[in-house]
Amino acid sequence: MNLNILQPKIQQFIVDNLKSNITKLILKGSPFNEITIQELANQIVAKQKSEQKLATWFTTDNIYYPPKISIEQTSSEITANYKANLLKGDSIIDITGGFGVDCFYFAKQFKKVIHCEINADLSTIVKHNYLQLNVNNITTFSGDGIEFLKNTDKNFDCIYIDPSRRNDIKGKVFLLKDCLPNVPENIDFLFSKSNQILLKNSPILDISSAISELKFVKEIHIIAIKNEVKEVLFLLEKNYEKDIQIKTINILKDRNQKFDFNFNEEITSTYSEPLTYLYEPNSAILKSGGFHQIAKKLDVFKLHQHSHLYTSAHLIDFPGRIFKIETILNYDKKKLKRLLPEKKANITTRNFPKTVAQIRKETNLSDGGNNYIFFTTDIQNKPICIICSKTNN
Repeated sequence: MNLNILQPKIQQFIVDNLKSNITKLILKGSPFNEITIQELANQIVAKQKSEQKLATWFTTDNIYYPPKISIEQTSSEITANYKANLLKGDSIIDITGGFGVDCFYFAKQFKKVIHCEINADLSTIVKHNYLQLNVNNITTFSGDGIEFLKNTDKNFDCIYIDPSRRNDIKGKVFLLKDCLPNVPENIDFLFSKSNQILLKNSPILDISSAISELKFVKEIHIIAIKNEVKEVLFLLEKNYEKDIQIKTINILKDRNQKFDFNFNEEITSTYSEPLTYLYEPNSAILKSGGFHQIAKKLDVFKLHQHSHLYTSAHLIDFPGRIFKIETILNYDKKKLKRLLPEKKANITTRNFPKTVAQIRKETNLSDGGNNYIFFTTDIQNKPICIICSKTNN
């Protein structure tokens, strides 16, 4: 941690260059003897990345930024606030602290918070930033979080863990045991230190596999922001053996779309040809796998077992995109061209033998316009095109 970065003249330089071309700035070199241009560039880029994701940090003076990868990997303030509102109590420990955004929000719900971070430089940065943020109920510890728990006689109301994927698995499908720390391996020990564990996971982790690796799963929260799944949270409670609750939320600018269901509930859908309205679930619901539950609870029909598109004769409030069906036809590129003389459409495929790229090549339809076309399969297993207009919902 180069404390020279905190000098007023250097902080002002960072602010003045937030919109500068970083490549050109690096070529000019550092205007300060006490700090390299690489250090300056990292502060500028990391602060830029914080503007939307971490507004509190961005607007606070004298924040010291770590390497930009720490900013990219940290929770956003939106998801951190969501997590904090799931919990409350006297004490919580985050054994994989990172940049400390989650602990900042836990500090609003708990009297005492411990932030453990194995990277000594990052731990020092976080401690400095908490002082700038006027947080006084968080204790930082530089070291391994599991080892901290082994060396303390204290128990906690909750343990929070955000495991990182091991580098050697790269893009492969992974399990919790492929992460650091290895939660399944340490689960019994962790429950000896707390009755409650909140586990954050990557959106690509398979939910069923994670349940099979864990114990006492009580709730699973799937958080999407603007229809992009950001986090999957597992709330574990010692000795919990009842049904697992799935809670999905899609956080939009003007509202939140929520849909909850019982993971263990056996439900089957009813099916129909496309009626008046077409519904596409938001990404949080698609991740949850609650395809039959949403059909049953909202009284809509599924188009096909594998399509995950829904329909109804009357308009309902639906947690996803809603469309008015204009035309239904078998896939025929010549007919499509005649129906869409402007040669523009927003294309989505669901359970269809061709990709969006293949369809665009065959039909010469460019992206955009007011027409929305869903290429899918109906209950007769026939490939169809559903031309829609978007509703105002």
